[in-house]
Amino acid sequence: MEGLERILAEHRLFHDLGRSFIELAAGCAKNAVFRPDEYLFHAEDEADWIYLLRHGRVALEVVTPGHRAVVFETLGEGEVVGLSWLLPPYRWGYDARAAELTRAIALDARCLRDKCEEDHDMGYEILKRFLPVLVQRLQATRLQMLDVYGQRR
Repeated sequence: MEGLERILAEHRLFHDLGRSFIELAAGCAKNAVFRPDEYLFHAEDEADWIYLLRHGRVALEVVTPGHRAVVFETLGEGEVVGLSWLLPPYRWGYDARAAELTRAIALDARCLRDKCEEDHDMGYEILKRFLPVLVQRLQATRLQMLDVYGQRR
């Protein structure tokens, strides 16, 4: 395997999938680089990319009117940024900002969704791999909220 295929095959979300799937996913992939403080995406924008971080860190932020952005999680090498591509309405619920120089593999979400629609077995495998990431993020956010708000009693 070469280039993007090799990188995808080594990523924890794709490592034990067959070569044909890796080739299909690589057809939706490209390299991406973000400079410090550059945004990968903003809340409410279309969730059109999935980022597999190879180097650097990305801060996930929420902004409320009249307040500064609050970082609720920082992700690094090997992590996935962008889970909103999985379910309609395919919109980001937060901002993602490069905290430092960041290199990633960017997967075109529409391309991957279309391939999953064409091959439901592949779609099911993708869903099984991305849902645990989503659950982990929800649990981490819940624990952070307990830490922040639980001490005000």
